[in-house]
Amino acid sequence: MPGLTIGDLIPDLLVQTTHGPIQLHQFVGNDWACLFSHPADFTPVCTTELGKMALYTEEFEKRGVKLLGFSCDDVASHVEWIKDIESYTPGCNVKFPIVADPDRSVIKQLNMVDPDQKDSDGIELPSRALHLIGPNKRIRLSILYPATTGRNMDEVLRVIDSLQKTDKYKVATPVNWTPGGKVVISPSVSNEEAKEMFPKGFETVDLPSKKEYLRLVKM
Repeated sequence: MPGLTIGDLIPDLLVQTTHGPIQLHQFVGNDWACLFSHPADFTPVCTTELGKMALYTEEFEKRGVKLLGFSCDDVASHVEWIKDIESYTPGCNVKFPIVADPDRSVIKQLNMVDPDQKDSDGIELPSRALHLIGPNKRIRLSILYPATTGRNMDEVLRVIDSLQKTDKYKVATPVNWTPGGKVVISPSVSNEEAKEMFPKGFETVDLPSKKEYLRLVKM
């Protein structure tokens, strides 16, 4: 799918939301931001997703991540939809803004359009997309789900934890990693450097090739 992808700078768009006008770069500021789009208001999967996102708001805030939803209906529709969202997911409070994009101009610029899904007028609908934006206003993660599959918010949090940890240390997170699990020391780090960086020690996996590239450390 052409358009914005990982590493790209997001356009500094002025958007209309349930919290009033928002300039994207100003909204991100020096924090992280999670931009997530939905095909339409008052649809079943989207209602469950926004409820879970709202329920997890504090978890995102702990990680310095702001939330910004997108849907192709207008602000008045969003406001009414929020009542359904909060009713379906008990305990949730939709505190994050939802962008109104009736003409699809915003989602097109953010590469959140599903070319295969159109409304009754033949206009392309938003895809079930999610962009994680870093403080430098660039896309760090981009996920695209089919309309029939709801996103896993625990996985979104896991990836945020991975990105923030690997930004801070010269490590990578292996398959099925979860916070508190072992991480992989970057191949660019020599054994001597690794000993200084991880004084409590690390594990070098004994592989048939005898190459010492798979080094694990708990942190």
